[in-house]
Amino acid sequence: MNNIIEIKNLKKSFGDVQAVNDISFEVKEGELFAFLGLNGAGKSTTINILVGVEDKDSGECIVDGKSIDNIDSILPKIGIVFQSSVLDKKLSVFDNLKYRAMLYDLTKAQFNSNLEFLVNRLQMKDILDKRLDKLSGGQKRKVDIARALIHRPKVLILDEPTTGLDPKTRKVVWDLVDNLRKEEKLTVLLTTHYMEEATIADNVVILDAGKIVAKGTPIELKNKFSSDYLRIYKYDKSICDVLDDENIQYIKDKDKLTIRFASTQSAKEFLVKYNELISDLEIVKGSMDDVFLSVTGKELKETV
Repeated sequence: MNNIIEIKNLKKSFGDVQAVNDISFEVKEGELFAFLGLNGAGKSTTINILVGVEDKDSGECIVDGKSIDNIDSILPKIGIVFQSSVLDKKLSVFDNLKYRAMLYDLTKAQFNSNLEFLVNRLQMKDILDKRLDKLSGGQKRKVDIARALIHRPKVLILDEPTTGLDPKTRKVVWDLVDNLRKEEKLTVLLTTHYMEEATIADNVVILDAGKIVAKGTPIELKNKFSSDYLRIYKYDKSICDVLDDENIQYIKDKDKLTIRFASTQSAKEFLVKYNELISDLEIVKGSMDDVFLSVTGKELKETV
C-alpha cells in the first residue's frame, strides 16, 4: 500500500509552548491510524495543520502526494469530524448536508446519490427533514459524520468521533467506516480515548508533550510496553507459598489469584512448572491502557 499521509519533522509552537515537536509518521492508504494522547499532547494541532487551520513552523506534510503548502488542492480529498459540531443548528439535516455538498461543487445527481447512501448506512431517514437543534446528541453526531463524507473524501479525520454515543450508534458509525475502508480504500486518522477503538487500529502513534513517545501496531505496543496477567480461578492453596517463595507479586481475592508477568512466555513457563497446582485459569493480554501508562506515566482517562 502507498503512503497517503506523510509527516516529516513537523514543528509548531505557540509562544514558548512547543505544541508539536519534530514528529514524523506515515499513514498508508486504507489504513485505520490512531492518534493517542492527553489534551495538549499535540493531536489536534497536528490535525489542524493537516487541514490548513494552523500554519506549521517547519517540516513537511504530504497528503495524497501533494504538499499542504498547496492546501486548496488537498482539502477536497479530506473529510473531518471535529470534537465540536460545526453544523448550523437552525437548518434541517438535509439543508446542512446540501450546503456542504455545494462547497465541493457536487452535481445534483452526485449529491442525491451520496446522500441516499449515507442516509441508509447511518439510519438517518427519519431525521432528514428535522432541524438540527431538535436532534439528540447521537443523531447530531451521525449528521456530523455524514457531513464529513458527503463528498466521498479519500481521507477521513475523526477527532474523538464517538464521545458520548450509545453503543448502538457507535456500532452504526464504525460499520460505515469499516465498509468504506473495504469498498473504497478510505483512510481514517483517528484520535480517541476509547481504548477498544485504538485496539482495532492498524497502527498507533502515542503523543506526549508534542513528541512521539511510541508507535507501532497495537500488538507490537502491547508486547513491548505492557504486561500479561494470569488469572487463576481454581488452585491448590499451596500455590500462594510458591509465589511468596519466588517473590512473585500477586493479588488474591475471593474469586481468583491475579499474577502479573512481563510476557506471555514467562506466564507459560510458570504454568508448565506448576501445572499440577492449577485447574482453572486464563491469560489476559496487556491492554492499550497499560501501554499508554507505561510510555507516558499518565492514564488516558484523564482526558475524559
